[in-house]
Amino acid sequence: MKNSEEIHEIFSRFQAANPKPTTELKHHTPFELLVAVILSAQATDKGVNKATAKLFPVANTPQAILDLGEEGLKGYIKTIGLFNSKAKNILQTCHLLLERHGGQVPNERAALEALPGVGRKTANVMLNTAFGQPVIAVDTHIFRVANRIGLAPGKTPRQVEDMLTHVVPDEFKHDAHHWLILHGRYVCTARNPHCQDCLISDLCDYYQKIATAESRGLKKTAS
Repeated sequence: MKNSEEIHEIFSRFQAANPKPTTELKHHTPFELLVAVILSAQATDKGVNKATAKLFPVANTPQAILDLGEEGLKGYIKTIGLFNSKAKNILQTCHLLLERHGGQVPNERAALEALPGVGRKTANVMLNTAFGQPVIAVDTHIFRVANRIGLAPGKTPRQVEDMLTHVVPDEFKHDAHHWLILHGRYVCTARNPHCQDCLISDLCDYYQKIATAESRGLKKTAS
C-alpha cells in the first residue's frame, strides 16, 4: 500500500504527461456518452466508436433512437458484443429518459442507476465525464492497475473504488479515472505490461518484485 507522498507523486506524473485526460468514447452530448458507455460493456472503445459514428448522425436523442425501433437500432450496433440485450436496454432507457427526465440524462446516481443497462460503473463514468463530479469508475483496467501497483488494493471493484476515493488527493480525483484506465489500457496491460515505458515503475509494487526477482536470479547465476 502506497503512502500519501507516493500517491501524490504518481498522480503528479500522470498529470504532467497528460494534463487533460478524457474518455476515448466519442460523443458530443451526455446522451451520446450514455449510449456509448452502455455499448462499451465487454466491448472495445474502438468498436463502439465505429458503430456510433454511423448511429449518432441518424439518431442521437432518446426519441430518435425510439423512432428507429429495436431492429433499426440493432442494424447499427450488431458488430458489438451482446448487441441484442444492449439494444433492449438502450430503448428502455430512452423511454425512461422521456417519461421521467424530459429527455435529459440525469446527473444523480440513483436516477442513473435506475436506467436499464446502467450499473454503478456506468453511473460513475457519467457523473465524472458528463457532469464533472470527482467520482472514480472502476473497470477491469483500473481494478488491475490499482491492485498491481499497490495503489488501492481490493478484492472487488467496489472495494477498489472506495479505497481510491479515500487515498487519491482531491486535486487529482476528477481525472484519476481517466489516467488509470489509459495507463492500464496502453502501459500496464494484463499480459506483458510495458514496464520499460512506465512513468511510475519506481513506485510500483509489481515492478519492484520483478526487479528483485531478476536481481536474485542474476546473483545466483553469477555465483
